[in-house]
Amino acid sequence: MALVSFPFPHVHGGYSRSSSGPTLKLKGDPKQWLASNDPLFTEEIPSYSGPEASGPTSISMNEDLYLDLDEEVGKEAGFEGMVGQSSALRQVLRLIETVATGDSTVLLLGETGTGKELIARAIHNRSRRKERNFVKLNCAAIPTGLLESELFGHERGAFTGAIAQRVGRLELADRGSLFLDEIGDIPLELQPKLLRVLQEREFERLGSTRTQRVDVRVVAATHCNLEEMIVEKQFRSDLYYRLNVFPITIPPLRERPGDIPQLVRHFVQHAARRMNKVIDAISCETMDALTQYPWPGNIRELENVIERAVILSPGPVLRVPIRDLHTRVSPGHNQERSQTLEEVERKHIVTTLKETRWVLSGPRGAATRLGLNRATLYFRMKKLGIVRPGTESWNHGIATGTKRVGHSETLAGEMP
Repeated sequence: MALVSFPFPHVHGGYSRSSSGPTLKLKGDPKQWLASNDPLFTEEIPSYSGPEASGPTSISMNEDLYLDLDEEVGKEAGFEGMVGQSSALRQVLRLIETVATGDSTVLLLGETGTGKELIARAIHNRSRRKERNFVKLNCAAIPTGLLESELFGHERGAFTGAIAQRVGRLELADRGSLFLDEIGDIPLELQPKLLRVLQEREFERLGSTRTQRVDVRVVAATHCNLEEMIVEKQFRSDLYYRLNVFPITIPPLRERPGDIPQLVRHFVQHAARRMNKVIDAISCETMDALTQYPWPGNIRELENVIERAVILSPGPVLRVPIRDLHTRVSPGHNQERSQTLEEVERKHIVTTLKETRWVLSGPRGAATRLGLNRATLYFRMKKLGIVRPGTESWNHGIATGTKRVGHSETLAGEMP
């Protein structure tokens, strides 16, 4: 089995090298890696043919250049912690660079686990507000009744249990940045107050009549389709337009599979250090499986899978439970074909007939349970091809006229 080595320093010091097999070399000027679409690696086949040449093939990477790759990406992009070189990620980084220096409201759109909070923090760190607070508020994690107090603060006695004055997140973020995660979950009654903050830069604490002004930059994020929520009357259009000053759509991990090997290396390195383990290789087959998996949970799911793999790996080769990946459900994709209306109706009628022991009429019969009269139920059963098990030939005789039609009711449900 071919292996891909992870050449990073581990807890015991030094690097893990492989002396046999093809070596992957970086090519080109490191400063051009982000701007170039050329492959980062070229394969160089060594001429060595010693005794170990017949053993398992090992693909190792030049340690210094591979480590420098992460450093150059971080230096060139200017965002520590963002791993990847795909064109989709580079486009996001360019948008961050463009908007960060101003004070415009930013709306981050993307699926769960794509790193919206990381990008919001990068915007703050690149802005003139970087020396001030970066305050986070998850609108979906706080009960509706407490969200207003968390955001705006409250005065003592404003409501039952308010035994002291409380400063809200808006005040804490004054002259800094406020990150409102899952903005689509903010209740309708609170949306006009947030709109006022965005437009007028002022608010009142809960239970207070004194207006306070605040200088805060708002970065909002959501995985919801806010335009659909507007149509369904679940989100105010004026708030949406005020938030949508500079939208940034973050691509899901399945649209940037070229970044997965580098992300795997990054997560393995951090997890192995925390657990005092040495993990320096992964099989090519496993890496291919990780690259081809759609990752419905995106980067967060990948990180959790790698952490679990590091825990389960007994040796230096990363063992990923690939079977677990294929049992998961991808978003937007049903594992089973959608049933037609007739199939649903047939299943419901058959279930009711079995519960009533195939009795149609009477107060405990299937017709009564289904809210139908006996003749309508029999008609639906005939149309849907529902026959009591063991009476198929009898039913065929009636259909062809060889038996008395008057026996149809007995055939359908009350035959002993």
